[in-house]
Amino acid sequence: MGFKVGLLGLGTVGTGTAQILLNPAGRHPLLSAVEIHRVGVRSLGKPRQLQLPASMMTTNLESIVTDPDIDIVVELLGGLEPARSLILQAIKRGKQVVTANKAVLARYGDEIFSAAHGVGVYVLFEGAVGGGIPVIQPLKQSLGANRIISVLGIVNGTTNYILTEMSAKGTGFDEVLAQAQALGYAEADPTADVDGLDAADKIAILAAIAFGGRIKREEIFCEGIRRVSAADINYAAKLGFAIKLLAIAQRSSRNGGEALQVRVHPTLVPSNHPLASINGVCNAILVAGDPLGQVMFFGPGAGAGATASAVVSDILNLVSLLGAIALKP
Repeated sequence: MGFKVGLLGLGTVGTGTAQILLNPAGRHPLLSAVEIHRVGVRSLGKPRQLQLPASMMTTNLESIVTDPDIDIVVELLGGLEPARSLILQAIKRGKQVVTANKAVLARYGDEIFSAAHGVGVYVLFEGAVGGGIPVIQPLKQSLGANRIISVLGIVNGTTNYILTEMSAKGTGFDEVLAQAQALGYAEADPTADVDGLDAADKIAILAAIAFGGRIKREEIFCEGIRRVSAADINYAAKLGFAIKLLAIAQRSSRNGGEALQVRVHPTLVPSNHPLASINGVCNAILVAGDPLGQVMFFGPGAGAGATASAVVSDILNLVSLLGAIALKP
């Protein structure tokens, strides 16, 4: 039984995803059952690292989500629109959906998951947080027996790279930001990263899974790293701390009851804490639960290979689920 994929977006992650699907040798055997059927892009004339047959490409993005031959729609366009509308159209048409779009999920997750539940399809999103680090599925399944106490971590590789370089070399924020942009670690407009907005999207998603409720993205306290100086980092080191931009979701006692705090800000992390040694563009998420205690997920938090790995893992999960359903008597 074969499964046809409609891919929306052929940027960095889309290209990485397509390369894996087109080269299944030595990977999970279920990948041989997956075929890229159509690819939707905004421009056909854009130079691309991966050349696909012209017959496979289209700028009519809506035709991907309405194509009756497509079983799984993989949304890797990024941004809020048209990504949100296309995901909802795909769901309405009974398509399974895979996305790595943290911004859409953080703001419209309720709408998307309610729509999916209503028609009985899946929306999987392992690639939305932590790049290639498996954290979404473990939170949903492997740690399901635990009462989660806190989820905190370094979930933005750009800011972690900047803080690491400032710490190692004693250079200022502006100089290291320019270096990160030259290396491709930071965008030309770095606002989402350095102001903590990207991290806030990600902790909204993690908190919703870990604590089983709706997180209002607009209510998350968010402070970035623009005001962190080399002197701050130096003073912190002398006192036995590293400065990290942490995304934090934790239960706390308030007025005799419990409240959930969700926030993003630069944090003094004791030098012997597991997160203090996470450097460069790597991500790490530390989960504390009862009865497990602490467990940490660590690895590459961005890039074509890392995020594509997570996207394809979601595709494989769907193929496994759909295949099992098809085989039921």
